[in-house]
Amino acid sequence: MFVNRTAELAALERWWSSADARMAMVWGRRRVGKTALVHRFADGRRAVFHTGASRGQSTELTLLARQVSGIAATGARDLLARGYTDWDDALDHVAMVAEREPLLLVLDEFPELAATTPELPNLLRAFRDRSQGHTRLRILLCGSAVRYMEALQQQRQPLYGRMDLTLAVHPFAPWEAALMLPDLRPAERAVVYGIVGGIPMYLAWWDQAAPLAENLRKLACEPGARLLTEGELVLATEAEAGEYPRAVLHAIATGATRHNEIRDAIRADPTRLLDRLVSLRLIERVQPVTETGRTRRRIYRIADNFLAFYLDILTSYRTEIEAGLGSTVLRVLLDSLDDHQEGRWEAAFRQQVRRLAASGEFGDRVVAVGPFWTADGHNEIDVVVLAGRGRTPILAGEAKWAREVSAPRLVADLHRKAGALPGAPHELRLAICARERVINLPDDVIAITADDIFA
Repeated sequence: MFVNRTAELAALERWWSSADARMAMVWGRRRVGKTALVHRFADGRRAVFHTGASRGQSTELTLLARQVSGIAATGARDLLARGYTDWDDALDHVAMVAEREPLLLVLDEFPELAATTPELPNLLRAFRDRSQGHTRLRILLCGSAVRYMEALQQQRQPLYGRMDLTLAVHPFAPWEAALMLPDLRPAERAVVYGIVGGIPMYLAWWDQAAPLAENLRKLACEPGARLLTEGELVLATEAEAGEYPRAVLHAIATGATRHNEIRDAIRADPTRLLDRLVSLRLIERVQPVTETGRTRRRIYRIADNFLAFYLDILTSYRTEIEAGLGSTVLRVLLDSLDDHQEGRWEAAFRQQVRRLAASGEFGDRVVAVGPFWTADGHNEIDVVVLAGRGRTPILAGEAKWAREVSAPRLVADLHRKAGALPGAPHELRLAICARERVINLPDDVIAITADDIFA
């Protein structure tokens, strides 16, 4: 199932339509839907797809020649009998095929191609420079090795300045993930999103016709279950080689949320690792929204819902599940879900408030949306919206992972905690969030439910 990605498709369309488009790059973590996006964009266009697999240059070029021969008249050259001798030969020939009619060449998993031909970025730069204005070929590089794809864009790299488009593909936001779960009610979508997050492949694994327990049994509580193996794969590939990135993630998941706590847990300076994991969007750096610059109140949390579920819950039972105790572990896993979902729900609530702010719901001067807490750890507010040059609080909100909440008590608590906000005006808008219903709601308070977030 392909849904959404309208902004990404529009960016690709603009790139394709430019008069003399140079190369483009699409990158993002595994399973996020890069290949599906590129295939949807290429639908109806003349295109050649080649996926690298570290097979050696000769084999890669043979397979590429086979792909080209299947979509384009190649003149007197029989590509099946006489393939490409090297990448210069391949690029020059594909450029000739695209002299009169546009052609899209997709080099998927580009880091795998570069692993067997390290000079390939240099060859692409030289090809681009010599072929400019002489071909209608559009080259799109695609890759899951995020660190490598980011490095390609840096200064002093061969392809620096040769890209007309660099497009990062990220997991779905809650309302985008909802499109993958059309047969579920919004409150049910919230549960699924809290477990697997916004990765399209994980959402596609969910059986919408089966109850929650049955899905978790098949996906998590059987030896070799998809979510069990995927968790290890994410740690091995996204967190990169070595024990320290895994140790940092485990430390954060088990409650070491401050820099010094993480340092003590792994017995090493985690600064560079934390920056790296933040850039991968596996963790996020959180501080009170009213703070600017560096602050001692900065904490770290697992940003990716699936990784949080895997580290929070599944790793505790993995050995027993693989040994055959999945049926008995399932009940305990289900009992643990509410505790896990609380933080995931609060994050989804903040995303919805940010979405409303971007649409102009709170005026046209919003400058920040985020959580708030005081130095003593008290007066925690799930979301605060700041506006204007003075960063004045204009909204405060609280989310509860409950099917139904009664507003008056939460409103009173919010008024009390909002007193700790710097520069809070007398009239502060309030928002209350519950999964299905907010009852006894005062007229001036905003209610947000799964119907709003996951509609």
